Amino acid sequence: MANVIMDAGREGFLGGSIAYATDNIKAFLGDAADHTVNTSTDRDLADITGAAIEETSGNFASKSITDGTADAADVTWSAASGDPCEFIMIYQDTGVAATSLLIAYYDTATGLPVTLNGGDVTSQWNASGQFTL
Repeated sequence: MANVIMDAGREGFLGGSIAYATDNIKAFLGDAADHTVNTSTDRDLADITGAAIEETSGNFASKSITDGTADAADVTWSAASGDPCEFIMIYQDTGVAATSLLIAYYDTATGLPVTLNGGDVTSQWNASGQFTL
């Protein structure tokens, strides 16, 4: 697959249920051996197999939305351990998995796949932003 904005993410932005600048937005490191992402049917966090979610970030800091482009400060997962991870998923965290919409999926990036060995893992977002609507 390629990096993509999830169907649920596009619908959330267009329908007004995702407010990137003010909502809790997080990312997780995912193990493709435990879950094959489907951009159409994987709509919320509850659709992702629990074993596939290896590490979850805190809320994104320094979020910005400029000319339709979303961006935030780089994310670091401290002392990350678990299975190797082949993708990163950005999602809206409502506190309830069944309503936490999946926003963007990345499997093509410098450092992916990554082996989690107890060290820190940093996602350095592209200088032009995370994604553009």
